[in-house]
Amino acid sequence: MFQDITSSELQHARYSMDRFMLCYKFATDEVLTKIRILQEEFNMLYSYNPIEHINSRVKTLESLMKKVKRRNIPFQLDAIRSEIRDIAGVRITCSFISNVYELSIMLQNQQDIVVLDYKDYISHPKANGYRSLHLILEIPVFLSDRVERVPVEVQIRTIAMDFWASLEHKIYYKYKKEIPDNMLRELKEAATISTLLDEKMEELNKKVNTIKRFENHNVHSEQEFEPLHFYENFISESKKVIQMKG
Repeated sequence: MFQDITSSELQHARYSMDRFMLCYKFATDEVLTKIRILQEEFNMLYSYNPIEHINSRVKTLESLMKKVKRRNIPFQLDAIRSEIRDIAGVRITCSFISNVYELSIMLQNQQDIVVLDYKDYISHPKANGYRSLHLILEIPVFLSDRVERVPVEVQIRTIAMDFWASLEHKIYYKYKKEIPDNMLRELKEAATISTLLDEKMEELNKKVNTIKRFENHNVHSEQEFEPLHFYENFISESKKVIQMKG
């Protein structure tokens, strides 16, 4: 079979695959740029950043080919692009559950983004206790000769959700996907505890924000006449200058 493939055909196939994978890297970079802009905006305008961590990855070619083979997908770029939508992935870890949904809405509302899929595993956790918000976002990548629309999987979760998912992932591969029943139960209990922790932290955050709004209101009330004093002094000093010149 391989004897029938010419060197030019092999070279062309490699070039096409490299360019295919490069688009996913560029799409990931685009998403990261959008998130960093939101981070800077929050820091500058609100002195607050809801994002704790950002991680990203593009599947290796080896990993992608294993998935293609496992799912019996034709070894064609169009088929791979259509059937596998987590080649590029970005994970955002937030402080609170409310931050997760706020950030999700901000990303979905951007005009150049198309939402291909939305799965809320926070409101509806998986059977094992897994919680996270999953989005498949179609990102435009502007190349030298065309625009490619590339899917990127974005996962948004809290610190507690991320901690649980990281541990579950390690156990999952430690036992080669066959986790003992007793450990499954303990993982589910840990998921319940992490949910209660998120809810308690959200409640505390709301109380803190209420106190801050009250304090800010009092500060603004005390300072609301300062601009008026400034203008009064400015006018008074200006009249003095005019009188001296006269």
